[in-house]
Formats: sequence, C-alpha cells, structure tokens
Amino acid sequence: MTTVTHLISSTPTLARDIDGKAISAQVLDEVREEVLALAGQQIFPALAVLLVGDDPASHVYVRNKLLRAKEVGIRSLEYRLPDDASQAQVLEQIAQLNADASVNGILVQLPLPGHIDEAAVIHAIDPIKDVDGFHRENVGGLVQGMEVLTPCTPSGCMRLLKETCGDISGLHAVVIGRSNIVGKPMATLLLQAHCSVSVVHSRSVDAPALCRLADIVVAAVGRPHLIDASWLKPGAVVIDVGINRVTDESGSHLVGDVDYASARTVARAITPVPGGVGPMTIAYLLKNTLIAAKLQRAVKAREPDPDGCDSDIN
Repeated sequence: MTTVTHLISSTPTLARDIDGKAISAQVLDEVREEVLALAGQQIFPALAVLLVGDDPASHVYVRNKLLRAKEVGIRSLEYRLPDDASQAQVLEQIAQLNADASVNGILVQLPLPGHIDEAAVIHAIDPIKDVDGFHRENVGGLVQGMEVLTPCTPSGCMRLLKETCGDISGLHAVVIGRSNIVGKPMATLLLQAHCSVSVVHSRSVDAPALCRLADIVVAAVGRPHLIDASWLKPGAVVIDVGINRVTDESGSHLVGDVDYASARTVARAITPVPGGVGPMTIAYLLKNTLIAAKLQRAVKAREPDPDGCDSDIN
C-alpha cells in the first residue's frame, strides 16, 4: 500500500497591498491631461494656499501640495500670514481670494493658531472654491447627492476601493470614526455607492463584532494599531486612513490605525501606512481644483449677458 502525504502550508495567505502611490499617479495623470485640454480653451486652473503660522508639519504639507500642483500644470499661489495674525486678517485674505476670478481653489492649511476660529474661516471660503470640501454648503450638498466639492481623503479612499474591488454595491462597509473630515463624508460616499453602511465610534457597543460583519473596513480614528485581525471578517478589504507617529525600540515611525502585520493575515487587501491613503489626498485636492474650475465656468456660462442677452445663446 502506498501512503500519500498531503502537505498543507502553515503560512497563511497574506493580503495584497493597495498601492496608493501607483493609484494616485494615475489620478495625477488624469488631472494633467484635463489641465492640458483646458489650456487649449484658455482656461488655466489655479490653487491658492493660505498658511498661517510656522507649524513645521504644515510647511511640509503645503510644500508637497504645491510641488504636485506644479507637476500637473496647475498654477499655485502661496500666501503666508504670521502666527499672530488676527482672524480679521485671515478673513480679509480669504475675501480677496474669493473675489479673484483667476483663483479656482482656496485651501487654508489646518490647524490654525488657537486664537482663530477654524469654522469661521472654513465657512468664509466661497463654496465653489472650497477644494477641501469642508464648507457647510458642500457638506449638505454631498448628503443630498448634488455635484459639489467633496473632502479629498474620502474621495481618494473611494478611488482605492474602485480600483481594488470594482463594483461595491450591496457590500457591507464599516467606517470606524465619525469625524467631519473623514468619517461622516466617507459613510455618505459609501451610501451613494449603494453599500450598506455602519459607523462605529467610541460609544459603539462591541465595535469588533460590528466590524467582523464588514466586507469593507475604513479606519479613521487616530489611534495606532487599534484594529487587528480579531476585528476583521476573512477576505475583508481594509482602508487605513490613520497616520500616527510612534516611537519604539526601532525608532520613530508612522503607523496606521490598523495593526498591519496582524490584519493582513485575515484581510484580502489592505492599504499600508505610509504609501496607502496619504498620496490619494493630495491627488484629489488637485482633482478638486480642476472640478472647481469647471463648476465656475458652468456658473459663468449661466450668468446673464451684461448687454441683456443670455450668454448661452451667443
């Protein structure tokens, strides 16, 4: 009698990385092509960035955004105010940019110094130039399914899901975190994509059990390594928005809200940190600048001709 021994590997199949760098490069290529096409129509999208104070991290973020803008052909303008600038000075600068027809997008780099009301500054930006998508009119329009400027990070996450999963309609998505910047708009975009959506937060009862029901998990809470394999359904797709700096025996480095090493033994696909969601945020900032330029052009086309004729007829 011949005995046949079946060897079963004890090494689990690991999730594949969702390459945010490669996918963001695709988005930037798309933006570059559209910018070139608009140039042929004498339309030149421009992004104005306002930086208040001397926060080192903010300076790095602004520099990276301006470099990417230059790469795709978007004209960029940088405005700096000192750390002790008054709220009135900040609002005056925004008013000038709102009134400048050559500026299509306005970005105020956050955080602002403590004596300035961030909400007042955000809502002072013309909604059609609000490329961060934080203005109350854009937030409300997003919920109603209108064509508005949408927060960059959730938009980038949706592109990652599209490239990874294709059609996600009917899938169950869990968003961990309910911030205005990521969690809430992310849940709204997933609903628009016809997912069943749950939002898990600090008051949720048995959050891990809720997450184990999800085909898609989006983590955005700002707590390093909160989510591990025990939170995940086998085969889930994990989008890790968290960027947390930690220091351990190997030094200081960035980690996500998801315990990457653990989660990838269960998930089907996962975004690494860094190199996952981060590059998508800047790519969609520039895409929003392009969308803003188009929206402004459409509004201008609908305006009555100063001579009394409808401009669409001429």
